[in-house]
Amino acid sequence: MPEDAHNLEKLALEAEALLFAEGAPISLKKLASALACDTYDILRALDALEKRLAGTGLALVRTDTDAALTTSPAGAEAVGRQREKDDERAIGDAGLEVIAILLYEGPATRADIDYIRGVNSSSTIRTLLSRGLIERERHAADAREFLYKPSTELLAHLGVGSTRELPEYDTIASELAEFKSSAEHDAHDAGTASDDTAGERSS
Repeated sequence: MPEDAHNLEKLALEAEALLFAEGAPISLKKLASALACDTYDILRALDALEKRLAGTGLALVRTDTDAALTTSPAGAEAVGRQREKDDERAIGDAGLEVIAILLYEGPATRADIDYIRGVNSSSTIRTLLSRGLIERERHAADAREFLYKPSTELLAHLGVGSTRELPEYDTIASELAEFKSSAEHDAHDAGTASDDTAGERSS
């Protein structure tokens, strides 16, 4: 285990080399196994690596379970132009809509996504999953449902470390929440009115 700054920096350099060579997210457990240390040491090494990369052309993207190297926000624009064009052609407007919902709404079920978009999103979600742009996990409250969320690769592609770094995140997330609340309220009122009408007809 690292016991001083020298050993910690060495571990950070080795982690950086592995992340660069992989070219994709690596789980913290896999990093720890490859470098023969525990997860606590990996977290310390990644903290050191993140500080060292500040102001360079590379950035560290992290989730609770994975880490990846990507271009920094300052350098991502040049790299991302062509990728954006390719992604738009491949996933279309529907894919961009679903991605936007997951980036600003947070983890959501397919029903939530369908509700916001107003159309069935099954095929679009399958495409995004196959492209590695979104991920899914079992819904803790309902094992029959999946929760969909942006993937580490998508965040890396956008040049951000978390969704909260996205442009106007708070504003757009708030507007989405208000839209859902308003739509649910309208649906409830419509259902109540329908029940009242049915009651009047039967009386």
